[in-house]
Amino acid sequence: MSFERQRSGSFQKRLRQLAAPLLVATTLFAPQAQAFDDKQTGEIETIVRNYLIEHPEVLLESLQALETKRAAEAKAGQSETIARLQDRLLSSPVGTVAGNPDGDVTLVEFFDYNCGYCRRAASDLKVLLESDPKLRVVYKEIPVLGPPSEAAARVSLAFREAKPQSYPAFQKELLASRAQVDEARALAVASEMGVDEATLRPLMGGSTVAAALGESAELASALGITGTPSYVVGDELVPGAVGADALAEKIASVRACGSATCPPTPN
Repeated sequence: MSFERQRSGSFQKRLRQLAAPLLVATTLFAPQAQAFDDKQTGEIETIVRNYLIEHPEVLLESLQALETKRAAEAKAGQSETIARLQDRLLSSPVGTVAGNPDGDVTLVEFFDYNCGYCRRAASDLKVLLESDPKLRVVYKEIPVLGPPSEAAARVSLAFREAKPQSYPAFQKELLASRAQVDEARALAVASEMGVDEATLRPLMGGSTVAAALGESAELASALGITGTPSYVVGDELVPGAVGADALAEKIASVRACGSATCPPTPN
């Protein structure tokens, strides 16, 4: 699943939606608004309409301000959700994190083995882990791309249960696959890493794997994640394969100010 964004509705529709409340607000802002008769109200609306026609940039400025406000509200809501779910987001069975288990910053990645962007983004995490000895990485599997992905995730999480210390290496190897990753491919990689199918099969349908899949899905839903890869860094959700530099910047900000985006420095 990619992060190709589509606008909801046409731009003209959005302008009409914005203009309507402006007209209404103009007729109601005065304390004497309730005393306006139909003629006065019509005159005010005509004045406002003519002004907006002569100064259409006002609508654009208002629309931009509205979008900025909504984005800030959404970000604040996500930060609150991350804080509420932090313990669950940062948790992973002993031995299954990548990088420094005692690192000072944890990056959480939600991924699907068949997501092309996740495969390309694997190199970003490799760069970060090699360049940042204090980084801790937690993987959350959300198989959103159909039955093959779900089957591969069950094998992967069963492998994690059977051989936790090798899970980061297993995850890396499976993401390096060029063909579709399904149960057969995941079992083959597990076998190459010393865990056979006979060991994994009962674990694949067990309660531990089911609980891990359920929790990752619940966390993704709570955060409003709609595609992979998605990252949680500090107090922010970072959607999409944004690249190693962008993630490194967020990590540095968490260290500098406790937030993935530091406030601007006063002049």
